[in-house]
Amino acid sequence: MTISVEQDSAGDPKPARMPREQRREQVLDAALEVFVVSGFHSAGMDEIADRAGVSKPILYQHFPSKLDLYLALLDAGIHDLLTLTADAMRSTTDNKARVLATMQAYFAFVEEQGGVYRLVFESDIMNEPEVRRRVDKAHSGIAVLIAEVIAEDTGLSNSQALLLGSGLQGLAQVAATQWLKDSERSISRDEAAGLVASLAWRGISGFPLSHPPE
Repeated sequence: MTISVEQDSAGDPKPARMPREQRREQVLDAALEVFVVSGFHSAGMDEIADRAGVSKPILYQHFPSKLDLYLALLDAGIHDLLTLTADAMRSTTDNKARVLATMQAYFAFVEEQGGVYRLVFESDIMNEPEVRRRVDKAHSGIAVLIAEVIAEDTGLSNSQALLLGSGLQGLAQVAATQWLKDSERSISRDEAAGLVASLAWRGISGFPLSHPPE
C-alpha cells in the first residue's frame, strides 16, 4: 500500500493534520489547566493557544469566545459529576451503601478530574447567567436523585425529601473540597469519604422507613 505524504512548497514533508475533534480536545485540556490556575478573568486566550500548541485563529475556530470555551469545560465537568453520582446511586439497593458510594463519587470527582471541580464548585464567574444556570441545574439534579430515594423509603413529602437531598448534596461537596485543600492530607480519600458517609447516614437513617423489612 502506498502512503501519500503532504509536502510543503519546499518539497519537505509536512506533518499530517490533526483531526478536528482531537485538536478540540487538545485545546480543552490546555484551557482547563489555565482556568484552574488563573480563573476565568485572568486567563488569556493567548496563553491557552500557546499551551495547546495552536494559533489564535485556530483556537477561535473551535471556540468563538473565552466564555464559550469555559462553558464547554463546565458542561464536561458537570456531565462527569452527574454520571459519577448517578452510577453511585444505581450501584446498590442498600441505602447505607448508597450514601457511602455517593460520598465516594464526590471525593473522586474533586481529586481525579484535573481540577474541573473548581469550575463547577468555585467558579469566579458564578454571576454569569449561563454559568449559574448550569451549576444550579447540576446541584438540583443530584439533589433530586437523592430525594427520590428518600421519598420512596421514608414516606416524607417530595418537598421534605428534596430539602434533605439538597443538604446531603451540599455536605458531600463541601466536605470533599475541604479534604482536597488539606495540604497535609492526613486522612486518605476512602477514610474521609467513609467519615462523611457515616455522619450523613446517622442523620438520614433516623427517619422511619415507610415499608420496613419484615
